[in-house]
Amino acid sequence: MKIDTKYFPKIENIVTAANNLKDVAVTTPLQENLRLSRKYGANVFLKREDLQIVRSYKIRGAFNKISSLSENELANGVVTASAGNHAQGVAYSCNKLEIRGTIFMPAPTPKQKIEQVKMFGGSHIEIVLIGDTFDDAAREAQAFCESKKATYVPPFDDQKVIEGQGTIGLEILNQYNSNIDYLILPVGGGGLAAGVSAVFKTLSPKTKIIGIEPTGAPSMSQSIAEGKLVTLDEIEKFVDGAAVKRVGALNFEICKDTLHRMETVAEGCICQCILNLYNKDAIVVEPAGALTIAALNQMRDEIKNKNVVCLISGSNNDITRTEEIKERALLHRGLKHYFVIRFPQRAGALKEFVSEILGAEDDITYFQYSKKHNRENGPAVVGIELKNSEDLQPLMNRLKSRNFFGEYLNEKADLMDLLI
Repeated sequence: MKIDTKYFPKIENIVTAANNLKDVAVTTPLQENLRLSRKYGANVFLKREDLQIVRSYKIRGAFNKISSLSENELANGVVTASAGNHAQGVAYSCNKLEIRGTIFMPAPTPKQKIEQVKMFGGSHIEIVLIGDTFDDAAREAQAFCESKKATYVPPFDDQKVIEGQGTIGLEILNQYNSNIDYLILPVGGGGLAAGVSAVFKTLSPKTKIIGIEPTGAPSMSQSIAEGKLVTLDEIEKFVDGAAVKRVGALNFEICKDTLHRMETVAEGCICQCILNLYNKDAIVVEPAGALTIAALNQMRDEIKNKNVVCLISGSNNDITRTEEIKERALLHRGLKHYFVIRFPQRAGALKEFVSEILGAEDDITYFQYSKKHNRENGPAVVGIELKNSEDLQPLMNRLKSRNFFGEYLNEKADLMDLLI
């Protein structure tokens, strides 16, 4: 297939960006991970962009863009929108270059990311929390930018931003002295994927480049599948660093020609990956940072005996999200289940449920019950954690045979969100 390179960033411009970033972005390590290599029978290397000073790769594109602006473009300050990591990159850049910046962030952005933006930007930045998604914040940022005659610094859809992110590709190729069979990249707005994949298509054309999105926000996947930019109506916002309704137009034009394919990974799988990285490798990642490693399991057959590089994009995770991450991981693995249990309103019903219906290793993790007088049965919402996913059907059989079963909530997401 002939590739249209008119949108590609030039390698010489990416080399210039790398020189521009020498005193700002660190050369992050490319580390072999023995656990993942043994698990998948491959040589798995992790590009640790989580170890940047702002704990994500976003410093590269933000600084490269802002430092390229003229005095006239900087006269009224800069403005951006971000779900967190780009905001930190812009904040750091504004502080270092002593430029005034206004940063729009979605209202649900984790507190940890907001505090980091404040810390990196200091007195040079102002934060505006608005809207539910990145796209909401971006609209407000654009309107503010026009009214104040300020310069907008896009988080991903910009040539200078793409060139800055592309410096990661140069680093990987300088750090790895053998052929790279697979390069696995996270995809949000697409700036990282566009920059790094353009470098590889030019300097390592035999490498298969796989883009990974969360299942709940497959904007690049759908755009490439349909051959045009697609705006999603709704997205799952959990993977906040990669949850956008519409990828960048420039990024799409590059990625549709450079990516071997796109894949999506379920949010629950991402959560389990976050826990594994923390517990087994002492690596802290945010949901978007786990995307590429979470994808390895579904690629295990094709990557066997191959050289694989996974890019870890960031580590700005809020510890207050830990319980939600654990919950999503258990649900994904089929170990956590919620029911409406209809308890007979008679003495001994609860004892019967615990001693004769629950399995020996089943654990009640949630219980909400209110006794209703003059009724045969009293409903309770009960959460049960199983030792093995195969224990679910026997449990449901026992519930039904003894007339305790009411509703199975895992398959009714809206009702479960309402009750729990």
